[in-house]
Amino acid sequence: MVKKYFLTIVIALSLVFGIGGCKAAPSDVGECTISVECKTLFKNKDKLSKELQKHLPKDGVILEPTKVEIKKGDSVYDVTQRTLKDKGILMEASFTVNKSAYIEGIDNFYEFSAGDKSGWIYSVNDKTYSLSCSEYKVKNGDNIKWLYTCELGKDLGIKLGD
Repeated sequence: MVKKYFLTIVIALSLVFGIGGCKAAPSDVGECTISVECKTLFKNKDKLSKELQKHLPKDGVILEPTKVEIKKGDSVYDVTQRTLKDKGILMEASFTVNKSAYIEGIDNFYEFSAGDKSGWIYSVNDKTYSLSCSEYKVKNGDNIKWLYTCELGKDLGIKLGD
């Protein structure tokens, strides 16, 4: 009787505390690479305020390609927000009523900082999407790039709406 009672306790403790080889699934699902560039601003410096001209990175790179962990369900917005916050880089976004995110500015470079056709565009694996960055779900191995455009993507070789 004592053996049976002892065995029952051991099994119960194993189930409760995960003893016996059962491990919780990891919360991350992989990694991706993210970078942020504003190289197009060099050809459009005259459109920037003097303060922004001084703030422009010498190589036009705000964030070098950086490998980061991704979690199940992460969107481009989630990865961007988390990474830039961790790196101490300012990012501002607005949201529509259906909770779609729009990136207004990164590192003090905002939509319209360099004219009425300027702002931020993202790509994943060198392809642009018409989806909000909060709607595009990131997959393991994805390469996210944020690029500043001064001509609605034309200066980056991008046709919006593709």
